[in-house]
Amino acid sequence: MLSPSPRVPFDPAKLPFFYGWLVLVLGTFGVVASMPGQTTGLSVFTDHLIANTGLSRSQLSNAYLLGTVASGLLLPYGGVLLDRIGARLMGALSATALAGSVLLLSWSDLLVSYAARTLPGDLAIRFGALALLFAFLRFSGQGMLTLTSRTMVARWFDRRRGTVTATSGALISVSFSMAPMVFLWWIGLSGWRGAWREMGLVLLVFGVLALLLFRDTPEECGLLPDGAPPTGEEATEETEESDATSPSPQATLRSERAYTRAQALAHPLFWVLTAAVANQSLVGTGITFHLVDLAGEAQMAPDRFVRLLLPISAVSIVTGFVAGALVDRVRVIHLIRAMLTFQVFMCASAALVAEPAARAAMVVFWGLSGGFYGPLTVAALPRLFGRLNLGAISGTMTMVLVLASALGPSFLSVFRDATGTYAAGLAASCLLPLGGLLASVLFARAEPA
Repeated sequence: MLSPSPRVPFDPAKLPFFYGWLVLVLGTFGVVASMPGQTTGLSVFTDHLIANTGLSRSQLSNAYLLGTVASGLLLPYGGVLLDRIGARLMGALSATALAGSVLLLSWSDLLVSYAARTLPGDLAIRFGALALLFAFLRFSGQGMLTLTSRTMVARWFDRRRGTVTATSGALISVSFSMAPMVFLWWIGLSGWRGAWREMGLVLLVFGVLALLLFRDTPEECGLLPDGAPPTGEEATEETEESDATSPSPQATLRSERAYTRAQALAHPLFWVLTAAVANQSLVGTGITFHLVDLAGEAQMAPDRFVRLLLPISAVSIVTGFVAGALVDRVRVIHLIRAMLTFQVFMCASAALVAEPAARAAMVVFWGLSGGFYGPLTVAALPRLFGRLNLGAISGTMTMVLVLASALGPSFLSVFRDATGTYAAGLAASCLLPLGGLLASVLFARAEPA
């Protein structure tokens, strides 16, 4: 590890509480801090970018797609680097890079215009410059800051991993739902440039906090996952069964299941799991991106349709706590099947969104399937493949999720252009979770014990 000593500027093992609880808070804030690099956070700045860069909405969308794909392809390497340098240094670097991204975007019109004046091909240069800014933004925000924060939390817990993931996911879900309203208020207060610059300053402060407070694993601090060893009757039983040569906390991480990235990627269950959460990312992002247009198909005012995100979030939060508790107790394959089943009904009901009953069903099933997203992306991987190479393994999964989120809007747009409605694309989306269910049956026995 290249990070500073875990006992500088203080020793977490000497604090009167388990440091993992602070890690949980910091990791949650880390994902929330990535909001400027998420689609939800950027969406309210889109019209300002169009008005000030000279690009059309279509050209801006394609630049965003290209930047997202480029950032996604880099994430497996970012995951390997996370394992090498640790969450502490990577958290600080990611937050600082995201701060730099939003600061650069606050001058995006000037940078794009300067590039267009000094290099041949006005439109191509404007497009390429903005795509590069988007790639930087997405890699640092949606990519590395999110990956680092979630991986750090997963490494600090074992028996409670699902529960703490659900707790963190609930706070993140509420924050993501409120982000567009908060960012619109921020833009109204400070202007679009000022809002991005002030976000940059907040992110720089968070980078300093990450450098001071992030810790990669409990073992490096002389602690064990979940805190102190079991107490009372459970502790007595475990003590009687153990011998005098029990491994030290520092040895625990290497003595548990420790798949390499290559071994995890060769395991069929990794891809069944990744396909399930990637489909949620693809369809969910696609619907969200086209939400205003879908409102027209549903014969609803856009603001009323957008409000559907709030009950979806509420259902997702409740489901997340249930899924989080179950991921600690039941086989992961059962949770994957539940998520895929809910996705089938989500896509089918979304295809019939003009019908009030189908719209209500879409809210319920989208919330149900979305509730499994956090527990399966954060808690399932360390349970299946261990914590030692979690950054590298999670980096590959995150790459697939980012690419899926980038392709989701285009996937639905293709059907919209061909048929004049999103219904065919949403109906076709049912085939993805159905294929996942078939794969979950074929590879059910492959789950590590």
